Amino acid sequence: MPKRETNEKIEILGVRHGDIVKVMAGRSKGKTGKVLSVNREKRRVTVEHANIMKKHTRPNPQKNVRGGILDKEGPIHISNVMLVCPGCGKHTRVGHTALPDGTKVRVCRRCNTTFES
Repeated sequence: MPKRETNEKIEILGVRHGDIVKVMAGRSKGKTGKVLSVNREKRRVTVEHANIMKKHTRPNPQKNVRGGILDKEGPIHISNVMLVCPGCGKHTRVGHTALPDGTKVRVCRRCNTTFES
């Protein structure tokens, strides 16, 4: 992994851990789920019950692991998911605005509802 320069800006992503998103492209298109993890360097998110992959595991008695084929979520590129607005319930783009007290919040571009509670 290349080292990041000290003056390099970290890009602001519209999706965070715990958000509800809808998958817009790929084989899981149309599914909605909670974001389990975000990889900022690779710009990928892992969504609950989307992009299910098969993982073949060997039995390991020391770690109490049974062998077999497991289903697990795989990463999806962040451009292929959209945030679901808690206000209108539709997938939407994310905007950023500042509140009167100076804090920045994410807002829905359709109905201007804030995502932060």
